[in-house]
Amino acid sequence: MKTNHIRNFALFSILITAFLACSNPADTTSTGIVELWPEVTSTMKPWTRWWWMGNAVDKENITKRLDEFSKVGIGGVEITPIYGVKGYEEKFLRHLSSEWMEMLIHTLDEADRLGLGVDMVMGTGWPYGGPQVEPEFAAGKMYIQTYTLKAGEKFGQRITFKEPDLHTLVKLQYLFAFDKDGQKKELTSLLVNGNLEWTPDNDYVLYAIFLGRTGQQVKRSAPGGEGLVLDHFSKDALRDYLEPYENSLIPVQNRLRALFNDSYEVYGADYTPRLFTEFQQRRGYDLADHIPQLIPETVGEDALRVLADYRETISDLVLEDFSENWSRWAREHSFKTKYQAHGCPGNLLDIYATADIPECESFYGTQFNIPGVRWEASDANKAQPDLIMLKFASSAAHISGKKLTSSETLTWLREHFKTALSQCKPEVEQIFLSGVNHVFFHGSTYFPDEAEWPGWKFYASVNFVPTSTLWTDSRSMFEYITRCQSMLQSGRSDNEILVYWPFHDIIGEDLEGQLLLQLGINNKDEWLVPTPFYQLVTKLMEQGYSVDFVSDRYLKEAVVQSGKISLSGMEYEALVVPECRNMTVESFKLLAGLSASGGKVVFEQVPETVPGYHMHEKRTDQLQELIRESEKDIIICGDVTGDLIKMGIEREALKDLGMDFIRRELEDGKIYYLVNHTPHEIDGYIPLNCHSESVMIMDPQTGKSGLGEMKSRKKRSEVFIQLKPGESLILRTFETEIYADNWLYLQEEGAPVTIAGTWELEFISGGPAIPENATMNKLQSWTSLSNQTEAFSGTVRYKIQFENPDHEVTHWMLDLGDVRESARVWINEEYMGCLWSVPFSAVTDKLREGENRLKIEVTNLSANRIIDLERRGIEWKIFYEINMVNRHYKKFDATGWDPMPSGLLGEVSITPMHKKVPGR
Repeated sequence: MKTNHIRNFALFSILITAFLACSNPADTTSTGIVELWPEVTSTMKPWTRWWWMGNAVDKENITKRLDEFSKVGIGGVEITPIYGVKGYEEKFLRHLSSEWMEMLIHTLDEADRLGLGVDMVMGTGWPYGGPQVEPEFAAGKMYIQTYTLKAGEKFGQRITFKEPDLHTLVKLQYLFAFDKDGQKKELTSLLVNGNLEWTPDNDYVLYAIFLGRTGQQVKRSAPGGEGLVLDHFSKDALRDYLEPYENSLIPVQNRLRALFNDSYEVYGADYTPRLFTEFQQRRGYDLADHIPQLIPETVGEDALRVLADYRETISDLVLEDFSENWSRWAREHSFKTKYQAHGCPGNLLDIYATADIPECESFYGTQFNIPGVRWEASDANKAQPDLIMLKFASSAAHISGKKLTSSETLTWLREHFKTALSQCKPEVEQIFLSGVNHVFFHGSTYFPDEAEWPGWKFYASVNFVPTSTLWTDSRSMFEYITRCQSMLQSGRSDNEILVYWPFHDIIGEDLEGQLLLQLGINNKDEWLVPTPFYQLVTKLMEQGYSVDFVSDRYLKEAVVQSGKISLSGMEYEALVVPECRNMTVESFKLLAGLSASGGKVVFEQVPETVPGYHMHEKRTDQLQELIRESEKDIIICGDVTGDLIKMGIEREALKDLGMDFIRRELEDGKIYYLVNHTPHEIDGYIPLNCHSESVMIMDPQTGKSGLGEMKSRKKRSEVFIQLKPGESLILRTFETEIYADNWLYLQEEGAPVTIAGTWELEFISGGPAIPENATMNKLQSWTSLSNQTEAFSGTVRYKIQFENPDHEVTHWMLDLGDVRESARVWINEEYMGCLWSVPFSAVTDKLREGENRLKIEVTNLSANRIIDLERRGIEWKIFYEINMVNRHYKKFDATGWDPMPSGLLGEVSITPMHKKVPGR
């Protein structure tokens, strides 16, 4: 046995003693196991969005809830005030009032005591808005109204908006007349109190430009946060919005970690009072000369170019007037920023990158092809998981030098009360694979102790609170996430390919009458999926390449160092430009310059033209001339992946086995995070696209680690792993030889042996009542025992005694079969750990000769208890605003639900195992 001494490993510290010998444990026969996990910080733990319903919070219950979060392994909270609870009106606190600030400061005091972090949304509900937003600073919309005028016929009438319901929100701003040749007359100066008296000398179409307000109110706002949504295209509007926070947040400076900005759910906004001025300064011509081309019926290339310029101007304003100014204000006041840019009508990469912590979002549930991970169409809306969409946030973090990428996680994963930890795990893993390393649950609802079960509940979350049975074993999942994030926050991202994102192609598309396009998750099939960019990235990732995206703006910061393209401390082997029609002369110069400096820049094809309208023919000629001059410096290819291999840029061939991975770089090696979301077990050598002298296998489920068996130590290393469907591993490679305990490889030595006999069942905690003890000779759902057990949600203790089938076998695989939903296991009164995800099995070496005792505490979901509560007519949905809805946003009603199977549903078995020699 090798000694447990590790050289050249200063980055890591001894931390975790493993508590569960699962399917891939380290060899525990040696004395003292050196663990390789970094010292845990609060940021490495999962955080949760903390819903303050009605701001009806008090110090005593804030302390209790934070204590509960700390004990279960949550690292921090993000405070989001929302609508209130009926019956608690007298306890509502107005946002930013002295009483509210007292509660915020108390939260920070208690969080400091417990080592928790605290963020908060800068407002209530979402999007940004509130009582401080006066109508002139509210989200704006442009309305264009036309009149047909005949030559010589006097026009005399008041120019008013024709939709009476919007009169109070709409103001005439400009008046122009256009003849059939597109010649414009400015008539705004002729208006007298809104009246126009004019006799045209030619046929004209009169265009009245109205500045409107969408009238949108803050969604799900809390007391003191009600009001109009902010104009996100105006720095003056932002300055006005921030004013109440200038003094209010002084007491929490250098204590509150970050200010949060939720996804851009601003509907219909496409205008701001200074738009025409901004447009002319940025695009070089007067938008007023092209008003007819903004009418939806207008078609043609010139119209699309003007529309693209309009969209780019709005994008610039979201970026510069709102996003950059907001982040700058926050940093000047000691706060970081956390930002969900998706949904913005702008360049997502640049907008995400303004934040200290870019944040993406997962929504609904994924139908995984993992045996045992249940998918019930009746309980879940099917998501279309898209790592490419999620990677906009992590790419922005990487190219702008940010260490963290966060995610709003598990939103609407299943119907209320029906989400299992085993269903959460692959969703979180999918988020990790996109580059996220800072998970936020969505979320946890504050509640006072006196709130009757099920307590207070937000309408669109997997609610991680102590009143839910999900809480019972959630610590095990939180520890898993913590171990993963401790590694995914170490070193730096190691993506080798940078892909140019052709934003100008997106905004240059005909959007069937849409003035703007919001680049969101729900409409990605419209703006992202059909593009050559998406198809190229998909192909690269399927082939085993790791990618980041880069925008035109960040191309300016890229340089070539030692043949690699360097950007904000990241190094890329190549920059790939997908097929695109539009590219600025400046961007092509930058790409050609990188190539001429020795960087590998690969074009699927060269661009055809420049974006925008102003002098586009002249600028296109300049682009084409530049392309001709650069032919010797750039690489144009039809088969990008094939050409990358010819250049010596190798892919990760382990992708061929069906595994998904993400890779990070350390000073003395690499980190591979591997997941198996396939229905097939992986049991053999896998190739790693790096040179390694040693590879440590680390199990984030248990904290165990061991030295992996390697077959090759040349340019590519190969390491032997065993990974069942639904499992994950972390590989830590070293450029030098290290010494540690060997990883224990096991394989089945015989057939499974069913643990048969009489099972004793004791209902130990839960509700609505504790049923009488029971016995089973054949395991089945405990709901079948009685009406009382059918309604029961909580924990049941199973006990049985069994004979060791073969005392000469040292290791046994305990398989619990179909578990609903999580199980804590003891063998001979020794705690073996918690099984909360597939496969519900673990290896043990604790069986004695002769008789053995097995104890399993199984916890189900809260669904059966809520069914019973609603069928008895007890009203618990007592919330204002949206109250409580189902996943279809209809009134929540569980009275028609079938009881959910609960407990151990089939055979429990043990299988003899013996040590496996890799490769045999």
